[in-house]
Amino acid sequence: MAKKEKSTKQDKGLSIDLSRKVAPMIFAVVGLLIMLCQWIVGLNLITLIGAVYMCVTALIITVALIAKKKLYIWYLMGYVCVSFGIFAYFVINGADAGWGAFVSGKSGFASANNYLWQGAGNFGTRLAGNLLLSSPAFIILVGLYVFVYKWKGSRKTGKGIAYTLSVLLTTMSVIFIFVMNLRSNPKVFDMTKGHNEYLGNIKKTADKNSPNVLFILMDDMGYGDTSYNATKAGINPAFQTPNIDSIAYNGCDFDNFYANYSVCSPSRFAAMTGRYPYRGNADNVMYPTVNTINPLSTTRVFNSFEMGANCDGMLGDEVTVAESLKAAGYATGAFGKWHLGDYGQYLPTNQGFDYFYGSHHINDNTPYYHVREGGDLGQGNYEIVHGTNIDQANNSAYIHAEIDSWIRDQVASDNSFFAYYATPWPHAPVHAGYDFQGTTGAGIYADCIVEFDTYLGKLFDTLKELGVYDDTIIVFTSDNGPALQGSTNELRGGKYTAYEAGQKVPFYMQWNNAPQDYAMLQGKNTVYAPAAMADLFPTLAYMCNVTDGNKRGYMPSDVDRTIDGVSMIPLLQDKTGKVFIHDSDHPILHMKREKIKAVQYSVTTDHVLESVKGYKFGKDLGTQTADEEYYANLPLIKDNEYLTFKYFRSMSNDNPAFPDKSRKNWLICLTDDPSESYQRADVFPDMAKEYNAAISRWTKDFKSNRRGVYAGYYKK
Repeated sequence: MAKKEKSTKQDKGLSIDLSRKVAPMIFAVVGLLIMLCQWIVGLNLITLIGAVYMCVTALIITVALIAKKKLYIWYLMGYVCVSFGIFAYFVINGADAGWGAFVSGKSGFASANNYLWQGAGNFGTRLAGNLLLSSPAFIILVGLYVFVYKWKGSRKTGKGIAYTLSVLLTTMSVIFIFVMNLRSNPKVFDMTKGHNEYLGNIKKTADKNSPNVLFILMDDMGYGDTSYNATKAGINPAFQTPNIDSIAYNGCDFDNFYANYSVCSPSRFAAMTGRYPYRGNADNVMYPTVNTINPLSTTRVFNSFEMGANCDGMLGDEVTVAESLKAAGYATGAFGKWHLGDYGQYLPTNQGFDYFYGSHHINDNTPYYHVREGGDLGQGNYEIVHGTNIDQANNSAYIHAEIDSWIRDQVASDNSFFAYYATPWPHAPVHAGYDFQGTTGAGIYADCIVEFDTYLGKLFDTLKELGVYDDTIIVFTSDNGPALQGSTNELRGGKYTAYEAGQKVPFYMQWNNAPQDYAMLQGKNTVYAPAAMADLFPTLAYMCNVTDGNKRGYMPSDVDRTIDGVSMIPLLQDKTGKVFIHDSDHPILHMKREKIKAVQYSVTTDHVLESVKGYKFGKDLGTQTADEEYYANLPLIKDNEYLTFKYFRSMSNDNPAFPDKSRKNWLICLTDDPSESYQRADVFPDMAKEYNAAISRWTKDFKSNRRGVYAGYYKK
């Protein structure tokens, strides 16, 4: 005999089902597991899974009511578990005030005027905010249960009300996906202790006689997009960039400089920290964390999938070059595009900058507006300026006015300064000021760069007027190669590829009053040895005399963490061309979404000759001389002190006509083949094996110690 169902029958024809049916019970168990995972694992991805579960469960409740006339208690229990799990997690571990997307990002994420709405808030605001987000669906769920259990009226009316409540529950569950919080504290190893100790050890050595720093970073500018690089390659430039070029003419250019990543945010992470972005879960573009409740918007959920560990930007326990120079006594300001986070610990004024003006986001994101951050507003607070729908044709003019004014203020106060000038150009959609549109005849892309160059000339004039031009270290580069437009000269690929044009970018450095031992900065010199974006922090730390009282160029690597960058000082002091800094222990990695796509470093020609001893190259050389002698007579070996190889274990073809073809076990010698045209693995097989092993070694190192932590330090 079948087991009699336990149920409570009502006059309205609906009932609450308490039976132990398998499907509803499994659903409840799944809900319980999601709640536990939310609390134990604590990833935003689980929050999204939970929200989808709530929608599906609400829909099942609705269908069951209509089709079976039953309200299954197990489905309700599963829904309650998940919704409570999300609510409790974000009240305790939320990283913002708790209001989700109810307050539009266009109102400003965190300002002195709405701190409790969009700032870090406190436990009370997180409790109130998450109650606001969760309570509508919960109240409807409880109301549905009570109604089905208690209703004594007519069946028709009862069914109508119950069906309406269940549909409302489904609707509110769907809405919850678009308004719920997706900001919670990162689940990473906390390196705050080392961060604080390092900064606390730095001596305030900066005074009015210390060199200033102007770090200029372009956005998606190609290697050949300066008239200097185009001319050097024998190309007639389509437009002129005389002020950018002047940095190279007055100091030096680096012929082989790499951005450490082929997209924006990770490259900027490397510039700020001297570390590979993998170490901070910063391996992809960072998007706005609050947009609107627009269901077509992807910006609120993108970081939750792509960054990992709930990271929404550059973590606050990373040490930045701005923090280092600030601790040494420098005034620090950032201007233009930040793109390393838009709230809390990720904001520029919480990352070492006294003042920020510009946008936290890319210029093709929504929302896009300019903010002032820090200053009179206080650290970590900001306000929107020029409206919420800024005319991007004015970007360069607005940013120039701010950085010009800020530098004047610092010089008037006898402050040495570090100015980070990160223009949003020429990232698409490209805009140029109205006075510059159509002036080059080469299109809006060229107009935009020429406009920036013009404003850069005006900024140089300001430095000269203030008497600090010769005492300012000027650095110019780009965060990665070009996307839809832009020149790469002869380089293969472009933005977001591991080929040369993805990461190889122009790099110029000038310091007119540099000490005499900086031989390469004396004007019109070219450094051919490879260098990379992560090298900038250790280089500036030395040039600006960051010290703990014992060591010049004092770095976080002296305390608790790996610094992947290498100081470029040896390259700036060497005129022989025999020195290189990126060897097998300090390679330049070409990565994409946490995967090492290629490894690159330099080796001496003696090392190459040693690798071919005993190797039989082939039967068709036309000579029976020793293999070593054959290699020793190659022009590539005879004419160089060292060679730079780059190795792809497997790389997709960049020719769309042959998408089925890929480059496997591909060894490139960049010394004589910067266009990556010729496979050398069959010529130098042992070098290919060495570089292949290097990929395995670095992959293993990253996985075993993602953050590059000195374990012994944290055991103290």
